[in-house]
Amino acid sequence: MARPMKIDFVSDVSCPWCIIGLRGLEEALARTGDVVDARITFQPFELNPGMPKEGQNIVEHIAEKYGSSPEQSDANREMIRTRAAELGFTMATSGESRIYNTFDAHRLLHWAQIEGRQSALKHALFDAYFSHGQDPSDHQVLVSAAEKAGLDGDSAREVLASGRYADEVRAAEQLWRARGINAVPAVVVDGRYLISGGQPPEAFERALREIAAQG
Repeated sequence: MARPMKIDFVSDVSCPWCIIGLRGLEEALARTGDVVDARITFQPFELNPGMPKEGQNIVEHIAEKYGSSPEQSDANREMIRTRAAELGFTMATSGESRIYNTFDAHRLLHWAQIEGRQSALKHALFDAYFSHGQDPSDHQVLVSAAEKAGLDGDSAREVLASGRYADEVRAAEQLWRARGINAVPAVVVDGRYLISGGQPPEAFERALREIAAQG
């Protein structure tokens, strides 16, 4: 009999390792359906909460944040593209890509959870940003992603325009930071077990089976 499992997936929609980790986790869950009955909730984490509306060039941003040279940045992007492709996801970022503010995307994801479409919206947002180079702070981009996820566009537009769920998102961000999460993706199982980073499916499968075996 499969063990019920609550999984909190703490991540940002502009984090490439988060989509890699999510794809890996989902593949692992498909392999472990005999022992795991998982429910995933996406939790907010902003990699760049102070990012201005216009965003910033990705190479410039990585250089400022990590001290990486343009060549190192290019090599890292190529490695990420390869890992993503292995999991069936198209990563179309380049040296011209930009980093944007994602707070409104997290507000919309909070609403999507209430509506029962959070996973579909999360995937639509990853696709919009990484595969199509769209701005996840742009409300029209967010509304389009919501519609692709099966949500009502007018309702999504109203959520964004009203500023609704801002307090809830900030409270959740503070909660997970208080729990020691300072890098993403962070996969927290049953509030007790932490699996960090964009792990391959095999690593997630191994961890999930070990957790399930503990009863």
